[in-house]
Amino acid sequence: MQFKTILLSTAALALMAASAAAQDAPKKHHHHHAIAAAGSVDARIDELEAQIRELRRDQAAQTQASAAAPAPSDQQASQAQFEALQNQVYEQQASNLSLTKGSWWSNTKISGRMYYDITNIDNKADGVKSPQNGFNFDIKRFYLGVDHQFDDVFSANLTTDFTYDGTTKASQLYIKKAYLQAKLSDAFTFRLGSADLPWIPFMEDVYGYRYIENTLVDRTKFGSSADWGVHLLGKFADGLIGYQISAVNGAGYKASPTGTANRSKGIDIEARVNLDWNGLTLGAGGYSGKLGKDVEGAAPAHHTAMRFDAVVAYRWEDLKAGIEYFSAGNWNNVTTAASDKAEGYSPFASYQFTPEWAVFGRYDWMKPNKDTLSAKRNNYYNFGIEYTPAKVVNFALVYKHDATDNGFIGDSNGTIGGLTNAVGSKGAYNEIGLWGQVRW
Repeated sequence: MQFKTILLSTAALALMAASAAAQDAPKKHHHHHAIAAAGSVDARIDELEAQIRELRRDQAAQTQASAAAPAPSDQQASQAQFEALQNQVYEQQASNLSLTKGSWWSNTKISGRMYYDITNIDNKADGVKSPQNGFNFDIKRFYLGVDHQFDDVFSANLTTDFTYDGTTKASQLYIKKAYLQAKLSDAFTFRLGSADLPWIPFMEDVYGYRYIENTLVDRTKFGSSADWGVHLLGKFADGLIGYQISAVNGAGYKASPTGTANRSKGIDIEARVNLDWNGLTLGAGGYSGKLGKDVEGAAPAHHTAMRFDAVVAYRWEDLKAGIEYFSAGNWNNVTTAASDKAEGYSPFASYQFTPEWAVFGRYDWMKPNKDTLSAKRNNYYNFGIEYTPAKVVNFALVYKHDATDNGFIGDSNGTIGGLTNAVGSKGAYNEIGLWGQVRW
C-alpha cells in the first residue's frame, strides 16, 4: 500500500511540474515496497490510479498542442484534482488498516471438524441381528468453533458439537466448549466454563486416529472429554512437562450447567501430568467425584467414582507405538449399594511409510465388572490404511471388531454383547468401510 501512495504522489508532482514548465522532461522514480493484499481497497486504489493516468494523458496532449504554459486557473484546478485524489487514497489506507489491524474480526478464528463414514455393520447379540445392521453414510461428529482474542491475556472460545442420537433418531446440538481464558504465561492458563478435560483430549492427540474411534476410556464410557468448571493448565521447561487440573460439575458437557436439577453437593476433580522428551511420551492422571449424581432429593450417592489413567508412547521417525491403561472404581455404581471395579488396556501403533500413506492398528481389552460379573470381557480391535491428500483431509479404509462375552456393554459403537448380563451370553459387532475427517 505504501508503494501505491508514493506512486500517486509522484504522478501528482510530475503533472504539476509539467503544467508549470512544459518544456522540462519529467523525471522517473523507481520504488520497491511490499504490497499488502486488501481486496476491494486495492480495487479502489487501482481506479484512482487510472484517473491519474487519464489526467496525465490529457495534460500531455495539452502540452503538445501549445508551448505556452497553462493559465494559473488551470494549474489551480489540476492541483485541486490531484489533492482530492490523494486524500481519497489516504482515506482508503486508513480504512484498510482499521479492517486488518483494529477490527474485532481480525482477532477472531473460526474452525471446524467433521467425522464421517460410509460403512457396513453386522452386529449380533446371541445370534439375533441388531436393527443398526446394514450400509449407511454417517456423520459421527461435527464441531464448529469460534475463538476470539481480546488482548495478550484474555480470550474466549465457543465450540458446538453436532451428533446423531441413534436412540431418539434425531440430530442433537450441544455446546461442547464455552469458556473465558486467561493465559498468564505458558505455565499458567486458566479457563472458566466448559473446556477440555485433562485425559481424553490428551490421549486423542497421542493416539492420532480419533476420527476412526474414540480412545479406550472414551469408547467404554468411563470418562468425558469436556465438562463445566474451572481448569488450570500449562507447560514447563519448554514443553518438557505439561499438566492440567480441572474442578468440574461431573456430569459432562452435555448436562446443562444451569438450574437446580443439576446442582450437586460437591465438585469433581480430574488431573493429569505428562512428560514429552525426544519422541517419548509419559502420562498419568486420575479422577475423583460423584459424576454429578449427588443431587438433593435424588437417590443417595453411596460411592465416589475413581479412575486412574496412564500412557506410554514413543515416536521414532515415522513409526509410533504406545499403550493406554486405566482402572476405575464404582464408575457406574455411585448410587448403587453394590460396589464394582473395571480395568482395561489399549496398545496401538502406526507407520507413516510416505507423506500421504500410513497403516495403523489397535487392540483394546477390558473387564467392565470385575466384582459383580468377573467373567465379562470386552475385546476390540481395528486396523486399516490411511490416505492424506491434504493437511485438512484424511481418508481411511478400516475394519473394526467389537465383542463382549458373558454379558453386554454400551460403548461408542452401541450395545455390544449378549441379550443378558449373564455367563454364556455374548455378541459381536463387525464394521468395514471408509472413514474420513475434514478439518480447518
